[in-house]
Amino acid sequence: MGLGGQEASALDVKMMRCALELARKAGRDLEVPVGAVVYETATGKVLASAHNRREKDLDPSAHAEFIAMREASRTLQSWRLTGCSVAVTLEPCPMCAGMIVNSRIDRLVYGAADPKAGAVRSLMRLADDPRLNHRAQIVPGVLAEECSQELRGFFKTLRSRKG
Repeated sequence: MGLGGQEASALDVKMMRCALELARKAGRDLEVPVGAVVYETATGKVLASAHNRREKDLDPSAHAEFIAMREASRTLQSWRLTGCSVAVTLEPCPMCAGMIVNSRIDRLVYGAADPKAGAVRSLMRLADDPRLNHRAQIVPGVLAEECSQELRGFFKTLRSRKG
């Protein structure tokens, strides 16, 4: 369990491992290696999963969790993702944290902190801000070292190619 969050369940860890596999695929596709899985909190049924696709789609909104939440809404035929959790390998940015609030996601499980753009704990606390109409339960730091290592390795390789 991380600071200011809940304890990760075995299901949360399992879903983060799935998100890590998606992150690795993103890295192989020369996308920033972030993966996300949206699942029913009670049953563990996966509703959608995705990895970053900003480069491929030429779309600034093509973040892993954004894509996965949009697809989960289509699967459920509802913009409300109540009863759902999202596991993502990197702390969400302001755009994605806002979507978590607006979609009514129950729980956010994330791996690596993002000191440059994290809007859940690092820079601000959008996903559970008491001033907003919805607050997600936060489970930070799940498989954080593995998630961080995936990002560090990607950027190290990218720098060496430029170099």
